[in-house]
Amino acid sequence: MNQKTHQHTRLDLNNPVFQRQLFNLTKSDQRNILNTLRKLANMTWQQVYADYGLKWELILSQKGPGGNKLYSFRISKGFRGMAYRDGSWLRLLSLHPDHDSAYQ
Repeated sequence: MNQKTHQHTRLDLNNPVFQRQLFNLTKSDQRNILNTLRKLANMTWQQVYADYGLKWELILSQKGPGGNKLYSFRISKGFRGMAYRDGSWLRLLSLHPDHDSAYQ
């Protein structure tokens, strides 16, 4: 099989909007989000796409940087993350406390 298929997802958490939102959350919410990020870092992209709990969804109404497809996923019980895939990288852009705000 192709080595890329089995490559773990790499996380880019350097977006200033994502960082500001994460740092302004309660410790409990931060812990829950960090647990999901730890899970993602140990998954292949194939596993990410297939994981029902993440509820990975394409956002049709917007494009990411460089015209990349944007995705929304469950990052914790009360939050969705918005990100795009860049090769092996999952580049986190923002956090949303409700499902609908991730699509606006």
